Amino acid sequence: MGRLIKVLRLPLLLALLWASAGVASAAEYQVTIAGMKFGAPPAELHVGDVIVWRNDDMFRHTATARDKSFDIDLPPKSEARMTISRAGAVDFYCRFHPAMTGKLNVRP
Repeated sequence: MGRLIKVLRLPLLLALLWASAGVASAAEYQVTIAGMKFGAPPAELHVGDVIVWRNDDMFRHTATARDKSFDIDLPPKSEARMTISRAGAVDFYCRFHPAMTGKLNVRP
């Protein structure tokens, strides 16, 4: 019986250590396009977070990374989800309206 208790304690101990290590779960954020502009991206993005790109305009837009790491096509009144896969600064723009720009700053 004593050995069984020790075996059961290990998974519990590991779960407590993981929870206390400050491991954050992924968050979901929205970037809205309206009036031919990207809304401000969140300041605290991390790898694994999800961005919901939402196009409230009556025109088609894209959210396209200058480094080609993503290219989200957004017909009018639509939205698309993207999971952030790497850390770093990424400039983005709309392929149809190149003056529309923004920047994601992603932490590990």
